Amino acid sequence: MLNSNSGNVPPNLPPQLPLPSEAARQYEQTVLSLAHTHGKELICRRDVHYGQDVAQRYDVYFKGGVSGRPILVFWHGGGWTNGYKEYVSFMAEHVVGLGMVLVAPTYRLAPAHRMPAAYNDCLLLLQALSLQAPQYGGSADRLYLSGHSAGAHLATLTALRMRELVAAGIRSSAIRACLPISGIMDMHHPAPAPESLEERVYSMVLSAAEHDGVMSPLCWTNGNTIPMLLSCGDSDSPRVLSSNRRLASLLAFQDCRQSFHVETGLDHFQTHLALRDPDHPWYRRLAAIVKDTVQ
Repeated sequence: MLNSNSGNVPPNLPPQLPLPSEAARQYEQTVLSLAHTHGKELICRRDVHYGQDVAQRYDVYFKGGVSGRPILVFWHGGGWTNGYKEYVSFMAEHVVGLGMVLVAPTYRLAPAHRMPAAYNDCLLLLQALSLQAPQYGGSADRLYLSGHSAGAHLATLTALRMRELVAAGIRSSAIRACLPISGIMDMHHPAPAPESLEERVYSMVLSAAEHDGVMSPLCWTNGNTIPMLLSCGDSDSPRVLSSNRRLASLLAFQDCRQSFHVETGLDHFQTHLALRDPDHPWYRRLAAIVKDTVQ
């Protein structure tokens, strides 16, 4: 059954499945309350099409008068079953202030559209940006991929599965770095408890149980050259912490720049909410990697 998540969702947004926890509901209420409060100099184009489905849309934030700016693509979280691109809106001033364009997409959600639908939408979005980016002063050859929670999973999976990116017409050199926040990097669980978040992956998200490895970023590290700057909170979920540690260990054997940052005192939702602060270390890492990968 769809609902409006305890009345927190503005009426212009479509209703979604009930969120699985009070913490998730509080997070959604907070990020949506922060949405669309931007300065006059910031230009926003909303609900830009990148596909035919109603969920294949993105919002883009930029300043006029400059071309060739790097683009941050930031996918929202929500356990692959929930979430709105408006979750990302509060970051716009800070990202554009770094001289970037911010693209905040949404994607088809499970269980109506099970994996790999959301992943395929990531490829479709990047294909569209290769044509649409100049309209916003952005460069489709300077893409930085990120997201929070399920969005971090999608950003990482997209960056690591380079063969499919190239097959979709995206140059391998266009993906400059990936900076996932509190991502679920391993979808496999040997015995998920009934009604747990891990069980939802099998009952609601994956199209087949045996796809849990194929949809896990840590299964795609071999040969990676994309810089990977992982982060999560020290009070994040055990699943997130362990899968990020394992992913960082695997990436250490690849020919890529990689780092793993554990933010003190932050839980799964606070790692994203903390980005309300323009001086947060994540923004400094983003600015540094953009500078280091300018060529």
